[in-house]
Amino acid sequence: MSFDLTSGAFGHGAAIPARYTCDGQDLSPPLSWSGAPQGTVAFALIVDDPDAPGRVFTHWVLFNLPGSTHELPEGVPQTERLASGGVQGRNDFNRIGYGGPCPPPGKPHRYRFTLYALTSTLPLQPGSTKQQVLDAMQGHVLGHAQLIGTYQRTGR
Repeated sequence: MSFDLTSGAFGHGAAIPARYTCDGQDLSPPLSWSGAPQGTVAFALIVDDPDAPGRVFTHWVLFNLPGSTHELPEGVPQTERLASGGVQGRNDFNRIGYGGPCPPPGKPHRYRFTLYALTSTLPLQPGSTKQQVLDAMQGHVLGHAQLIGTYQRTGR
């Protein structure tokens, strides 16, 4: 069984609806996954834009989701700790939680939703950065699943 990440809001390689962007309600999209590797204790989710000008832009850092978790609902609260046990880091908007696509007008950007299956929880605090999470995950990654969506803004 393969480790798969999907969304009921958009398909792999498809456009992300404006509802989940800065042009809409800026809600996190619903996500679900299946086929996590045996021995998964926790999950970490990183959402980033490799097409951002100048650098990869981080939109969401979420870690220590319990290994029994199989989905995230639409509109995850922008709180440090989730009722599910997950912990949210700081994105490149300098906010806790999800910050939706908001590219400059022009070509579509790709948004990578990468879910990591981990052998343990990470000893990090809320507000940790993507790099801190990636560093802490080293040696603990059992596998990962990825969903890519696109978003394009036209000139205003």
